Amino acid sequence: MNDELLAPLEEYLVSGIHIGTQQKTGYMDKYIFRVRKDGLFVLDVKVTDQRIRHVAKFLAKFEHHKILAVSTRVYGHTPVRTFAKATGAKCVTGRFVPGMLTNPRCKDYMEPDVLLLTDPRADRHALKEAAEQGIPVVALCDTENMLIKVDIAIPTNNKGRKALALVYYLLAKEYLRNKGMLKEDEEPSFTINDFRSI
Repeated sequence: MNDELLAPLEEYLVSGIHIGTQQKTGYMDKYIFRVRKDGLFVLDVKVTDQRIRHVAKFLAKFEHHKILAVSTRVYGHTPVRTFAKATGAKCVTGRFVPGMLTNPRCKDYMEPDVLLLTDPRADRHALKEAAEQGIPVVALCDTENMLIKVDIAIPTNNKGRKALALVYYLLAKEYLRNKGMLKEDEEPSFTINDFRSI
């Protein structure tokens, strides 16, 4: 694996991508780097970087319009919408209407091949419906998240504005690279600022 990170270490740290919560679950224990004096669990940036690469390769196996990105969490709205615009994926921000994935009579019914969640706890209705339909789930998971019904976790701060912007920016960029739509040394038409919530 390439030892170079997708973004400079300083950019990861400034975004707070590694800052967890004061709670942890057994599921997330293996992703925790250390505990700060104030009791906050700190995630391993290198592992997060590796997971972003892995998830981008995984998502690239799917047609863009069959990927559904979801964020109930307000700070995830802009990153998710921008990710969808950059990659051609579909997105749902705000309230997830029950039946979107399970009820063909629902006006917003969709049949995605893969689901990308900003927070498996906040996006639990989408997670539940995806599990019922056998749709694989990728989720951004903080230290207190459970991984039940989550197929692939990206360990990250899934509440911070800057952290969410950086994760979705890197996912979009790497997805396009894996799809062959962006050369290795080429920069995309979007910037990280496009992913930031105001």
